[in-house]
Amino acid sequence: MTCQLFAVCFGSSEPQVLARFWSGVLDWEMVDDPDDGVTLLPSDDTGFRIRFLPSQEPKAGQNRMHFDLTSTSLEDQQQTVSRVLELGGRHIDIGQLPEEGHVVLADPEGNEFCVVGPGNSFLADCGFIGALACDGSQEVGYFWSEALGWPLVWDQDQETAIRSPHGGPKITWGGPPVAPKTGKDRLSFDLAPPARGDRPAEVDRLLSLGAKRIDTGQGEDSRVELADPDGNEFTVLTPR
Repeated sequence: MTCQLFAVCFGSSEPQVLARFWSGVLDWEMVDDPDDGVTLLPSDDTGFRIRFLPSQEPKAGQNRMHFDLTSTSLEDQQQTVSRVLELGGRHIDIGQLPEEGHVVLADPEGNEFCVVGPGNSFLADCGFIGALACDGSQEVGYFWSEALGWPLVWDQDQETAIRSPHGGPKITWGGPPVAPKTGKDRLSFDLAPPARGDRPAEVDRLLSLGAKRIDTGQGEDSRVELADPDGNEFTVLTPR
């Protein structure tokens, strides 16, 4: 068995505030997180949690990962946008064109996300969170396919996408050019090994696939920090 995508983790200056925003957008339940943050529990088949943990790292440039939210109609898209604005989000301009059919927004801490218009065939059978859209190489798409045991559902022109066999959102990588890394990632993956005793072997497997260790001075029994082939940080958790 491979590790599982346990959560998408936001580093946040105000975890409670950010969690309340995303809980309102997604209609997910908020619960206390054991690492002094807040966790949202999915109300659908998304398959992973969203964690908001305290961080003093400032946001530096555009995030390499963002949510693509889906719409069933133009009215539904506008309702989602209106809800986001009421909860404290805002419109942003990252160079998108009007004909692209999606609305680009930011949450209260500036994390970008999109509300995709109706009729998007690529996300047609996905839920409200249609995709985690990432800036990344073909190599990193292959890495995460092997790491999670998720099959490739797109591999063309160096663009890749994977999806859990159980459904839920797709994870996509747009291929070159990949924007340079400008600091610690604000969004990252938390992985859970199959069982406590399996974590060392799982870390070794991830290293053999191309991950690298990050020296954070963590103790042997705490979370293991790694980076994928594009340098994006992720964590292998200790099973609770």
